[in-house]
Amino acid sequence: RQRQVLILSQDSFYKVLTAEQKAKALKGQYNFDHPDAFDNDLMHTTLKNIVEGKTVEVPTYDFVTHSRLAETTVVYPADVVLFEGILVFYNQDIRDMFHLRLFVDTDSDVRLSRRVLRDMKRGRDLEQILTQYTTFVKPAFEEFCLPTKKYADVIIPRGVDNMVAINLIVQHIQDILNGDICKWQRGAMNGHGRTYKRPFPEQTESSSVLAAGKRSHLESSSRPH
Repeated sequence: RQRQVLILSQDSFYKVLTAEQKAKALKGQYNFDHPDAFDNDLMHTTLKNIVEGKTVEVPTYDFVTHSRLAETTVVYPADVVLFEGILVFYNQDIRDMFHLRLFVDTDSDVRLSRRVLRDMKRGRDLEQILTQYTTFVKPAFEEFCLPTKKYADVIIPRGVDNMVAINLIVQHIQDILNGDICKWQRGAMNGHGRTYKRPFPEQTESSSVLAAGKRSHLESSSRPH
């Protein structure tokens, strides 16, 4: 059979907001970068079913209306699962499910400039963007995201510009798909088979997780908030 690599985004698991929370979100006054913004129970259950090789339904989140849609995405078993998001390492029960943990490290100026350009293209006001960044995004990053860097097996600085690191990860995935996974499988038995932590030479935008050997889904995040 054809082997598959699929991607699942943490952003699919944003909680359903109350009317009051949604009103705040539309004004840029809701903290989407806090761990409590995610439905961690649903996330854990979904990932557990994926690891067990089950077909699952992943929520579809509307980032314009800040609501979970009625439609879901059906996810079928795959050989390699990539689960990405800024806080995927924060919850220990979820963190311990992964066989390899990647942390993408990007300079703070680059993170801010990318956010401003992205949100302005979405019709958002510059003042609102900067207020949200200083009020929620930056503090949440420093309090919740950055500390999880210590859980990473591999740290990738400069993001997509670091082709050496990306090529190494791609080669690792290819090795798994080609069946060269004996050492990987031994580590996967208890979810703690990480025997190395290899920072690639050289700071942080998002956390990224590579889980291999079992199941998964598609659609990478554009960090809508």
